[in-house]
Amino acid sequence: MGRKEKDAERLERKQQKLEASPISAKYPDVSSVVISMNYYQRNSTLVFMQRTVNFFPGSPAYFLMECVKHDCMGGGFDLDPVVTGMMKDHLESGKGELVCPGNNASGHARVDYTISIQYTK
Repeated sequence: MGRKEKDAERLERKQQKLEASPISAKYPDVSSVVISMNYYQRNSTLVFMQRTVNFFPGSPAYFLMECVKHDCMGGGFDLDPVVTGMMKDHLESGKGELVCPGNNASGHARVDYTISIQYTK
């Protein structure tokens, strides 16, 4: 994997995020989504990084979180099916774990996540 490929992937994801509908258009009953994640390297049990991302009605409905490994291609953590399913079932909280599917020369990363959704109704 070269730098050009990684840069092209990054640009493509930025474009997808720009093109994503706002949450208010896709999910009009949602007032906020908070995704909290703990990142782990390989099979470690030590938290590598913690991250919280807040989404509001004007935010893009784009829930693909980047892999923290700089050399990872085709990876990341796609929380869209999780968030969409929660909204469909009108759930307010959920949690789980995802493993990065990318081809990462230095080993895969994983996250455990907690999602909180607030509804207007």
